[in-house]
Amino acid sequence: METPDCSPAVTDLIRRSAEAVLAAPASWFEEVEDAAFSASDMRPVVEDPEWRAFAIRGAHALMLHWASANAEHPGRAVPPLVTDLQEIARTVVRRGHTEASVDAYRLGQNVAWRRWMKIAFGLSTDVDDLAAMLDITSNSIGAFVDATITALTAEITTERERVQRSREADRLQAVSLLIAGDWPDGRSTEFALDYRLDQTHTAVVVWSTDASPPLTEMERAVDEVARRVGARVSMHVLASPGTVWGWLGSADRGSLHDATGVAGAGSPWRIAIGSTARGRDGFRTSHLDALSAQRMMARMETEHTVATFDDVEGILLLTAQPDQADRFVTHTLGPLASGHPELREAVRAYLREQCNASRAARALYSHRNTLLRRIKRADELLPQPIEQNALNIGMALEIAYWRGAVAPEDRNVRTEPADQ
Repeated sequence: METPDCSPAVTDLIRRSAEAVLAAPASWFEEVEDAAFSASDMRPVVEDPEWRAFAIRGAHALMLHWASANAEHPGRAVPPLVTDLQEIARTVVRRGHTEASVDAYRLGQNVAWRRWMKIAFGLSTDVDDLAAMLDITSNSIGAFVDATITALTAEITTERERVQRSREADRLQAVSLLIAGDWPDGRSTEFALDYRLDQTHTAVVVWSTDASPPLTEMERAVDEVARRVGARVSMHVLASPGTVWGWLGSADRGSLHDATGVAGAGSPWRIAIGSTARGRDGFRTSHLDALSAQRMMARMETEHTVATFDDVEGILLLTAQPDQADRFVTHTLGPLASGHPELREAVRAYLREQCNASRAARALYSHRNTLLRRIKRADELLPQPIEQNALNIGMALEIAYWRGAVAPEDRNVRTEPADQ
């Protein structure tokens, strides 16, 4: 960096003023500190003796750094004191704060600048020299404070991300041990997770195959599932760049159907919800069940965005061998396998409601007569009528529902719904 173009007299005035700062009494610095501590967001610092002492040392170091630089190279731009900023950032983050106090820097700068002008006017009476000197150093101290705030903000962001990664790594290690069946110390694990193990757990897996998965939104999805099922507490960890694992404490299992709306048809993520069980073993079992539901959804490339273990436990068994499952669907459903989806859904709802047409129609938000026409049309397409093969037809329809498509060889075939 080049020294600004100024006369030898101005250069000498800057140097002597900087030397006066370096030799200034403690009361000079106290004025600057008091001004900085008067910022509204500095109250936690003022009330904490240890932190206050740290802040005072930091303020001294910054002022002396700027003064030393100007004593050696008068008027030259002064870079931030990076080493001290790293320590300041670590302390700020450890104390739970997320940004630097801009007001504190500005208030301290104003008091320091007034003191600087008094020093300059005490060393010279030449108006031109004073004007040039104050113009140069005004730019220098302003640029120094701006650069310091910018550098400190960047350091705080870096430190916060580092701490978060470390915390996430510790949390992921803790849940990985629990999932593996290794039972670490309960209290330390609960402290790391901020989550009690002695309660019922319902595990959630949220994942995305997008190139840039919306992780923050996926974490919020876990919280939204927790809210919808009335969980007393929830906890989640980043399992991989595209996957978030979560656990819901003391959730209302009967409200799980309310969670299906968390991921809509256009959602960039999918959600698998495990069983509900108590204690450490329940923490593990529920998660493994959620993973099983996730694998089923991925294997079947289902169009459905949310699945609970209760819904798919039977499907997991039925689709363990995909080729056989496809043959079973084709053999059991016949032309209905490639029929209009509304026909299959009508029969599926009818069977789930134990062949009660009125309840099935309400579940589908349809008229009872419309449902009966579709059931009749579906019966015409089935190799065996519903009343003779209800169990197999029900299982085949569940497979078709979660697969979200007809059998591979019939994907381009569609049959009109009976009521159209």
